[in-house]
Amino acid sequence: MQKKIGAALISVFYKDGLEPVVKELHRLGIVIYSTGGTQKFIEELNIPCVPVESLTSYPSILGGRVKTLHPAVFGGILGRRDVAQDIAEMKEYKIPAIDLVIVDLYPFEETLAQATSPSFAGKPEEAEKMIIEKIDIGGPSMIRAAAKNHKDLLVVAAKDDYAGLVELLNKQNGETSYEQRRSFAARAFEIVTHYDIAISNYFNPENPLPLAAAGAKQVLRYGENPHQQGIFQGDLDKIFDKLHGKELSYNNLVDVDAAVQLICEFPGADGGAAVFAIIKHTNVCGIATRATIKEAWDAALAGDPESAFGGVLVCNGTIDRDTANAISEIFFEVLIAQEFTPEALAILQAKKNRILLRLKEAPAAANQSKTLLNGVLSQQNDRGNYAEWKEVGGRAAAEKEKEDMAFANIVCKHLKSNAIALVKNGQLVGKGCGQTSRVDAVRQAIEKAKQFSFDLNGAVMASDAFFPFNDCVQLGHQAGITAFIQPGGSIRDKDSIAYCVENDLAMVFTGLRHFRH
Repeated sequence: MQKKIGAALISVFYKDGLEPVVKELHRLGIVIYSTGGTQKFIEELNIPCVPVESLTSYPSILGGRVKTLHPAVFGGILGRRDVAQDIAEMKEYKIPAIDLVIVDLYPFEETLAQATSPSFAGKPEEAEKMIIEKIDIGGPSMIRAAAKNHKDLLVVAAKDDYAGLVELLNKQNGETSYEQRRSFAARAFEIVTHYDIAISNYFNPENPLPLAAAGAKQVLRYGENPHQQGIFQGDLDKIFDKLHGKELSYNNLVDVDAAVQLICEFPGADGGAAVFAIIKHTNVCGIATRATIKEAWDAALAGDPESAFGGVLVCNGTIDRDTANAISEIFFEVLIAQEFTPEALAILQAKKNRILLRLKEAPAAANQSKTLLNGVLSQQNDRGNYAEWKEVGGRAAAEKEKEDMAFANIVCKHLKSNAIALVKNGQLVGKGCGQTSRVDAVRQAIEKAKQFSFDLNGAVMASDAFFPFNDCVQLGHQAGITAFIQPGGSIRDKDSIAYCVENDLAMVFTGLRHFRH
């Protein structure tokens, strides 16, 4: 059920990122109630704000310990809009309905870390007083009340969610869906739970409870599709410096993950060849290795300029001015690089929505997980390129073919199964992915190469799993491919080997399958 926001209560410790929220609420004509420092912040933006004291008829008292704990505030939050008695009582006692609550919590964990630092050594009473005063009472109470009444109102309990809120308000003209309100409520309860456990552990350090990870969650604009709510749990700041652009969406994050997994297969350009890749729907649609980042970009784009539109771009080096100018000629969502020159940043920041990420370090997770059915499926990450290099064809692979096969095998590893990658001179020239038969993946890869007029004579083919028959090798050979790399292990390996022997083709078995579902 859609609900229109008419009034909002804002009372926050952190003001970071609050300005766009306040301005959007004002644009929509939403009445804003606020307290103390937040009220002052809003008024300094020249935006009208109703002090909470005008509802409660009480000022902030007891050194700020009591300011929102009042029926006029909690009645406006907890009042049920479809219960006649609640409506009558709110009218009788002049309690305005509050449709949006934006409240965060005092920084208890940050204060605890500060108070237990060497600078407070020998000052236990001062440290204790500082810690106790950062045990929030009104904040958790308002958050819990608003989350409880999510049927009628939206609660935002962390500054990480401000950007998502602004977009939601803008796109939906100040309306929210039940699903969105419920998702924000779940997030709010997790935040309060995390907060309460941190306080409990302070008082009971001998038997600490495990902390919830709610503090690392971010409510996204939406999920894979606009009708799905999305949440990210993690610490992106550890991996990236975000230099420019809008907030990352659910689909952006999925593609960014695929891009980072791929680029981390290669050493940095300073220690090896430059690599540039273009990701679309988690699949590699263009990738090349060259002497410079600019040359690698040109070759990667040439591999499939159509699919590159709206993609996620990633490289293993520095984006300079010339590369930035070339990249700016197409529309893309995200660009990830190890570094950007000042000139490149100035060029790329010309369009406000482009997301620019500086990759600081590779994700350290050793396992991958996904939820399915009524549980969680986990596995180790797929590490490495090949377990062995076993030449089984009609001749030994030439050095250039070996280089292309090793490169193609990595590319193939990052395509959805069934997957085929065609590479020539360090450039992906054709790919087939997500096919229900391997021979269809081969046909798709060859057709893709033909679409952009690539000459496959002398190209190599990589397969993420073994060839069950020799038809894939035959199709590749007929198109001009001269070398093949695959895991091996089929009961009919001898058929593919025999074809390669008869036609003087190179083939390598790796002993390592790279399914990607």
